[in-house]
Amino acid sequence: MSAAGSPGRQGPSWAADQAPADGRDRLARAALTGFALATAVDLGSLLAHWHLGHVLAKPLLMPLLVAYVITRGGPRLLVAALLFGWGGDLALLFDAEPAFLLGMGSFAAGHVCYLVLFGRRTTNPLLGGAYGLALIGTVALLWADLPADLRIPVAGYSLLLTAMAYRSSALGRTAGIGGALFLLSDTLIATGVAEWPQLPRPDFWIMVTYIAAQYLLTTGTLTREAGVR
Repeated sequence: MSAAGSPGRQGPSWAADQAPADGRDRLARAALTGFALATAVDLGSLLAHWHLGHVLAKPLLMPLLVAYVITRGGPRLLVAALLFGWGGDLALLFDAEPAFLLGMGSFAAGHVCYLVLFGRRTTNPLLGGAYGLALIGTVALLWADLPADLRIPVAGYSLLLTAMAYRSSALGRTAGIGGALFLLSDTLIATGVAEWPQLPRPDFWIMVTYIAAQYLLTTGTLTREAGVR
């Protein structure tokens, strides 16, 4: 009788662990593939002026990224940050000021999750100074052109967003670039609210920088978490 067929002998312990690990890897790849496809459909829809495609694809983006984080065993705060981002995505599908404020509040909650996730890791104070100057300059330039009832909320949100973008560099270059792109994406939204001249297809540039931001923040966090285990 072979060893494999012996009823009193078990296979190596790693074999039992490998099957669940392989299953998680397949799920992670499926979630990431789905995220890439939803991204392609969303951005392609914006370029093609196909509003229905954008409405269908945009709500899928963050849940698929959340599924990827979960299958990779990522931290709960990252999951929470992405889910709050999803809430903001849904709110901004509606073109109304209450929806804009609701979306801004949801994104703000996501930034708080990111800030807690980043912890007290050290960052470059010169980079912090550069972000501070960018914050002051942007708010000062936008202030007069923003609707009066949005000035304080936008300024407060901008402070929180800039803090998140700066602190994201604590997790490394990938997450730091993600934080910077998040700041850029929301600045493009703010210039639209202020009715400044826009690039052609402004919705496309807002979404491409936002999607890249969330993806880079996610992968940067997962890479850092894996490195400290």
